[in-house]
Amino acid sequence: MKKVNIIDVAQLAGVSVSTVSLVLRQKGKISEATIEKVNAAIKQLGYVHNVAAANLRSSTSNLIGLIIRDFNDSFCVNVMASVVHYLEKQGYMVFLGHPQDDTQQLQQCLTSFTQQGVAGVIYLDANHRLASIPSLISECPLPTVIIAESTVSSHRDVIGRDNRQAGNQATRYLLDRGHRNIAYLGGTAANLMREERLLGYRNALAQYDLPFREEWAPVCENDTEAAARLTRQLLEKNSKITAMLCHSPSAIIGCLNGIAQVGRTVGKDVFLTQQVSLIGFEDMMNINLTSPRFTYVSASSEEAGRQAATLIVNKIKEPTLPPQKIIISGELVQRESA
Repeated sequence: MKKVNIIDVAQLAGVSVSTVSLVLRQKGKISEATIEKVNAAIKQLGYVHNVAAANLRSSTSNLIGLIIRDFNDSFCVNVMASVVHYLEKQGYMVFLGHPQDDTQQLQQCLTSFTQQGVAGVIYLDANHRLASIPSLISECPLPTVIIAESTVSSHRDVIGRDNRQAGNQATRYLLDRGHRNIAYLGGTAANLMREERLLGYRNALAQYDLPFREEWAPVCENDTEAAARLTRQLLEKNSKITAMLCHSPSAIIGCLNGIAQVGRTVGKDVFLTQQVSLIGFEDMMNINLTSPRFTYVSASSEEAGRQAATLIVNKIKEPTLPPQKIIISGELVQRESA
């Protein structure tokens, strides 16, 4: 069977080959009637447009390199899904790289991107301990957008989360409901997201003339048993605590267990001394599966992905655009836990 080509489409549609090409690339001023004729011919003949070959001929590319460091990080995974969705809507395809924390693998990943002819790179950073990014990303000659979970210093385009606002928003919500003894559980020492959220937490307490108690904001390994143990210790030593902010999914599960172990329950009512209100910081499956369902500040992962997709496409089309820094605020979602 003869392979259908663009000439066959043009002949059946009764238009020139250049017109078919413009329709396929969605360029030029083509009438709706002509577009419909071309698309009808494509459908009738079963023609498949070879985008890669077309890009090679025109020295353009519809490939975007996406580097994700941690598939265990829910924010990165959710952002990745959003990036792919919004890039595909604009006619781009994603070439995925997963170098983890290995510099040599990152170099190989970028080399592979270059060999595949990607037009730009999106780097999903999940390092919560460093405010800098790898030099290989900083010096990448391609248009590059960085998505970071905490503050990073870079001359490249950056999309970040407003962790300070999230901590402040969650704490103010509890304060407005009458809570005055609020703890913060989770995050390891030198974790940038923890530090940023704690700044918001402390600022909200200060606005209500309440002191910050270091012992009420213990660090905790990313482990549910450790979180349960710390929760139990906190509540046994400080029975006046009526609310807690949970730094991570493991802190959420651990808090639920620890609260149960001391004979208290999770709920909204500050006037019931047996209840402890809980707020998390993620929009993930763990929250939706808990009982009661968790109140949380969303990570706005879909919006981060949308912004990154828009930014990289704009940068590819106009490389001289000045770098931007976009900080995205989360939204508090009220559920039964607070």
